[in-house]
Amino acid sequence: MTWLLSRLLMALGAALTGFIVGVVVRTASGLDQLGLVAGAATAAVLMLMLDAVRGHRLLAWLRGNQYDNAPRDTGLWGEIGYRIERAVRDRDRAVSRGRLELAQFLSAIEASPNGVLMLDAQEQIVWCNRVAADHFSLDPQRDLRQRITNLVRAPAFVGYLQAGSYAEPLVLGNGRGPGTLSIVVREYGDGMRLVLSLDITERVRNEAMRRDFVANVSHEIRTPLTVLAGFIETLHSLPLTAVERDRVLTLMNQQTQRMQTLVADLLTLAQLEGSPRPAPDRWVALDGLLARIAADADVLSGGRHRLQLKPQTHVELAGIESELLSAIANLVTNAVRYTPDGGDIEVAWRVLEGGNGELTVIDTGPGIAREHIPRLTERFYRVDGSRSRETGGTGLGLSIVKHVMQRHGGELLVQSEVGKGSRFRLVFPAARVRQASDSALGDEAAFNAAALSHH
Repeated sequence: MTWLLSRLLMALGAALTGFIVGVVVRTASGLDQLGLVAGAATAAVLMLMLDAVRGHRLLAWLRGNQYDNAPRDTGLWGEIGYRIERAVRDRDRAVSRGRLELAQFLSAIEASPNGVLMLDAQEQIVWCNRVAADHFSLDPQRDLRQRITNLVRAPAFVGYLQAGSYAEPLVLGNGRGPGTLSIVVREYGDGMRLVLSLDITERVRNEAMRRDFVANVSHEIRTPLTVLAGFIETLHSLPLTAVERDRVLTLMNQQTQRMQTLVADLLTLAQLEGSPRPAPDRWVALDGLLARIAADADVLSGGRHRLQLKPQTHVELAGIESELLSAIANLVTNAVRYTPDGGDIEVAWRVLEGGNGELTVIDTGPGIAREHIPRLTERFYRVDGSRSRETGGTGLGLSIVKHVMQRHGGELLVQSEVGKGSRFRLVFPAARVRQASDSALGDEAAFNAAALSHH
């Protein structure tokens, strides 16, 4: 109540001044009433003048930007100024907090992998993040306050937006090129809408690959099963000579082996995809692997090719021996299968700049057309399906090689030209390559050798 005491003191001062003026006027004029009126008028004018000055200072501050402090007057006007100043400061702090929270919210939306587009009741763009701008080919600044249907004219999108039924998302081709968007619209506020977009190109591609995978597996297994069923029916219903029976049993055995190979490759792929990454400190001697692979390739070739498969690398690779053996063996086996009789097949090793290691399988086979190379590692992809089946391939070998190399931090590179053979390069990171120890045995190979010596 300080302002009340100050107000009372000011009134008392004005009254005292009025009393003195009244006494002077009465003494000068000899009229009591004139002195009383003069005194009362003087007191009232003083109070009004003081209030007018203080009120003017407060109004001047209110008309400004309120950055400075309010007038520090005493009494009622000082109290009013203080209360108004505190309310203004509280408002400014609340506005600042709101702006900060809005900026943080918009920053979080900007970092979202989803596209976010805000529309007002007239379908004009209020705000959008960079992802939405990319999805719909918009400019986040230039296109503000533009009708979305004037900028995104895909009939499916316009119809979906204007239909008002948003229970199911809209799947739309990305206007910027190959790709697919999933679009969801949510209404909020007074007729405003939130458009959420998600790039599902990879998901659609994976779903298509899964469908193709299931269809291919079904086809690959159904074919030998059909052949086996036919042979079994033949054995059951027809009298066959010993020669005919042997021929049928041989063909049945081939189809059985084909299914076994397919199932083994499928299990290998499933194991590769579900296993942890190979340890970086488990070393395998590369020369030992190449020796085993060369022995199998000699049997498969049967002397029909010139083979150079055992370079003296004196190198160890960090990884899982069975996976490395499978990757390299797949490439060498493919080279033997597809290279015509009399062709050359070679395995070469070199250390690249930076310490990376490169194992290359080179053949003089028919080569591969450029358009097929990017798809070679797809499951069941065949350049020539009929020829691949004749050579005993499942269409999974290069997919296995790619997965093995990815798990070991490396990559598979393919160079080929029709009529000039092919080069399949396995590039290993420097951290997984080292010079072999004196024993030239990796951990797994050394364990196997020790086990054999005990027998």
